[in-house]
Amino acid sequence: MRKKIRIKDIARLAGVSAGTVDRVLHNRGNVSLKARKAVEAVLEKVDYKPNIHVSALSLKRTYKIVITTPVISPGEYWESIHHGIRHAKEAYANLKLTTEVLTYNQYDVFSCREVFQRIAEMEMDALIIGPTFHDETNALCEKMDKRGVPYIFVDSNNEGTCPLAFFSSNHYVCGTLLAKLITSLIPVDSKIGILQAVRVGNRSANSTIQRKRGFMDYLSRQESAYQVLQIPFLVDEPENNEAYLSRFFTDHHDIPGVVVMNSRGNHVANYLYNNHIEDVKMVCLDLTVPNVEALKQGRIDYLIGQEPEHQGFCAMKTMLEYLIFKKTVKRENYVQL
Repeated sequence: MRKKIRIKDIARLAGVSAGTVDRVLHNRGNVSLKARKAVEAVLEKVDYKPNIHVSALSLKRTYKIVITTPVISPGEYWESIHHGIRHAKEAYANLKLTTEVLTYNQYDVFSCREVFQRIAEMEMDALIIGPTFHDETNALCEKMDKRGVPYIFVDSNNEGTCPLAFFSSNHYVCGTLLAKLITSLIPVDSKIGILQAVRVGNRSANSTIQRKRGFMDYLSRQESAYQVLQIPFLVDEPENNEAYLSRFFTDHHDIPGVVVMNSRGNHVANYLYNNHIEDVKMVCLDLTVPNVEALKQGRIDYLIGQEPEHQGFCAMKTMLEYLIFKKTVKRENYVQL
């Protein structure tokens, strides 16, 4: 019979204290990266399993998980995230689980702030967050840390926080890929339009900041001198966007390429088509229903998918396995582009 591996055995093999092992197993923080890696390496080597009696007791109680993301729209990116979360819940249908979803306007920092303040006062066992605004997310996570509530990010990580895990595309790499694709389609030293949503409170999304950094870094490494121009776009005021687009393409009628750094590529593609503006190459993000239709019609040249449904599924699955079985969690999880 195989000898049972104890926490003190893992501590001895990893060269750390038993308390450090316990903090890694329960993701309680205050562990150096070197110590965490040493413990995780031993856990994997000995194939450590949590105490089955603890798991059995855990199965008897009801868990509440709060989920907060930007507003869910049919056929759009965040709906796919929630599809994945729901599928993971269905896979663990035997568990006693309740969920509560609170969404906010991702283009309005004040909407995000209000929803996050409500969440900070709620009772829960765990939290799944789709972060947009850096400071508001950090403030919420600080409160969760103090309460000992574990949280997982979907769509992006938030620097300065201590999530149990995050599931996201690598947005810097995504920006690099956007730049590589658009420059392969247009002449050297030409203009590139970048559509970036204008947000209430004048704050950019974490993901957009990282994508733009990757995009600009790629261009800076090229010998050619591309001129990058901003295209304003207000999601909350769609009636004004045609005027903004008309003004931009009137001023820059010779622009050969456009990059859309969010899931709204179809709006620009359809504007160009409806106004008979040809020979503009487009590279956009996300396999939303409207974007895929624009791609099929030849109005978008490339779409980059970020596997949002897979992100949502893995986030919920990971959280449930952590809560119920105290399973060791890998913190950084980048999906394929």
